[in-house]
Amino acid sequence: MSDHQSVVKTQAAGSSVGRMINRDTSPSISFEFFPPKTEKAAETLYRSIENLAPLNPSFVSVTYGAGGTTRKFTHDLVLRIKKTTDLTVVPHMVCVGCGRDEMYRIIGEYADEGITNMLALRGDPPKGEDAGVFEDAEFPYALDLIKFIKKEFPHICVGAACYPEGHKETPNRLREMDLLKEKVDSGVEWLVTQMFFDNYEFYDFVERCRMLGISIPVLAGIMPITSKGGMEKMAELSPGTRFPAKLLHGIDWAEGDSLVKNVGIQWATQQVFDLLAHDVDGIHFYTLNRSKPTLEIHRNLGLYE
Repeated sequence: MSDHQSVVKTQAAGSSVGRMINRDTSPSISFEFFPPKTEKAAETLYRSIENLAPLNPSFVSVTYGAGGTTRKFTHDLVLRIKKTTDLTVVPHMVCVGCGRDEMYRIIGEYADEGITNMLALRGDPPKGEDAGVFEDAEFPYALDLIKFIKKEFPHICVGAACYPEGHKETPNRLREMDLLKEKVDSGVEWLVTQMFFDNYEFYDFVERCRMLGISIPVLAGIMPITSKGGMEKMAELSPGTRFPAKLLHGIDWAEGDSLVKNVGIQWATQQVFDLLAHDVDGIHFYTLNRSKPTLEIHRNLGLYE
């Protein structure tokens, strides 16, 4: 076993994510997947889950589409993972476009299946609609969903998203941190960050969290760049994300997506190495339903043969 292998923590299936991730023990690793819409995409996803399972993730999460457009696909994938693997699965609970009765039913169905961990998010409005869709919603913000879950399903371990480089809808960075603290005070037990490419942004964010008394685990979100088109899409989906000049130089130098992928994976490898050296609470890999980039990062670090 290499020196780095010892830092990857395994958790028992079905355990509570928040109560098991502890900064006094080894960092956790986890993976995010999104529900497939075609048979071919489903085959790719299930093969990726099979390939990544030997890394013993603390949990895997499953996303929703904008406006809850993939709700059924998400539900089906969550239950399939729960029933056919030993992995702890964490569904994204997106409240935009969802009423209290429907949310109670969805969470209740998950709870009946033994799913006790959820990531509470407001979510994006349906395509073609602006943020005004939230104004008259029963859950205007993720905070409203968090409070609902903790009241109606107190046994559920709730996680929330956070943004080291800021959220586009909250330009006041001081107010943004206060809102995050309110989520934690309302029952959030763990946080996972938006992807970032500069570890300084993450370390500074975690320090600001600790200054406010936010002591729960903060998982670092890592997404390796595998193509120039993919990087441009990242920039569109997450307009606050900063791409360091050194990374951009490497991407510009690379000719063809094969070399771009190598640059992206090497950059992510260095990020993860540095995060582990700084005793990060956990690392959450945004896989895009592909296993190879994440496996290569682990091989580069001696975490997987």
